[in-house]
Amino acid sequence: MVQVRTGAYDCDVLVVGGGIVGLSTAYAITRAAPGTRVTVLEKEPGPARHQTGRNSGVIHSGIYYRPGSLKARYAVRGAAEMVKFCAEYGIPHAVTGKLIVATERSELPRLHALVQRGRENGITVRELGAAQIAEYEPEVRGLAAIHVGTTGVCDYGAVARQLARASGAEIRYGARVVRVDRRPERGVAVLTSAGQVVRARVLVNCAGLYSDEVARLAGDEPDVRIVPFRGEYWELARPELVRGLVYPVPDPAFPFLGVHLTRGIDGEVHIGPNAVPALAREGYGWGVVRPRELVGTLAWPGAWALARRHWLYGAGELRRSVSKGAFLKAVRRLVPAVGETDLVRAPAGVRAQAVARDGSLVDDFLLREAPRTIHVLNAPSPAATASLPIGREVAARALAMLGEA
Repeated sequence: MVQVRTGAYDCDVLVVGGGIVGLSTAYAITRAAPGTRVTVLEKEPGPARHQTGRNSGVIHSGIYYRPGSLKARYAVRGAAEMVKFCAEYGIPHAVTGKLIVATERSELPRLHALVQRGRENGITVRELGAAQIAEYEPEVRGLAAIHVGTTGVCDYGAVARQLARASGAEIRYGARVVRVDRRPERGVAVLTSAGQVVRARVLVNCAGLYSDEVARLAGDEPDVRIVPFRGEYWELARPELVRGLVYPVPDPAFPFLGVHLTRGIDGEVHIGPNAVPALAREGYGWGVVRPRELVGTLAWPGAWALARRHWLYGAGELRRSVSKGAFLKAVRRLVPAVGETDLVRAPAGVRAQAVARDGSLVDDFLLREAPRTIHVLNAPSPAATASLPIGREVAARALAMLGEA
């Protein structure tokens, strides 16, 4: 057992996880309460090596999210703040706008519902007929579309690195947490894989793909498990076919947005992600299997309930994973000019999806408090977009807890 010595704290707040949410939390704490000692533990040799650094870089507008939800509030606010942050620190970014395109008549009611939801969230959208789509994207075909002007792209890896520098926190890389000893009256001590012991008054768990495991190390049993989904991407060999961002109308029964095309800040166009179950929490390919993690996923009743509920959708995702032709068909619904030779494999990402025991997918941010501890158990898309306001929320809770300690 790692012992906590009263009066021998190494820091006031210890953040586990050097992704964009953990670093934003550290940044927010030191700005709200200068002089607060913050330490960040990251198991990788640098920041943003997983979800933060392996996404399409989209600054989301907030149009998809239920009005009043944390996702909706923080995405709308976070998008504006992220653009300002990038401009202030010279981080590559662009506000490109995006099209959401209906290619079938059955999608038109859902497209109209998105217009209404966007307006409820305070987002300006423009409704387009089939002929107007070409004003924005000459190669895109559809029955109707909406244009969302506040969507953009940036380099979230660069954002995370800037947050790390500007936070003033002590950041320890190569520091995987292996044990946690929490004494409500005496604080928290963490043992790392390198044999270091870090003692803190308050612990903040922003461990992403391992957030539920860190919660259990702290003695808290979360009511969810992280079920990893791999997002598979392709690059477009002819990026000139797409000017900005092009999305299909999403299926509201599933939390993924479908195969879409995103022109990044480097001018390359990424296509995806195709969402399939990963065989490890960091399973960036079918060949990456970690038996202990896979068994843990399969032992969770929610994983089986999820599979039963969404097997048909999942079968389509699996088919697009193993068949380039099937993936191409999904792309050509939006951009018919794309050919098979235009698709080039790109690095994949893994999404840390919290799944409840009944198989329901946690759709919003999920924060849980315990003695001297805050767990961020679900930080779904648009977590990167919303990282500045969500960091302030977690920081406020940590500082309140610090005041009571």
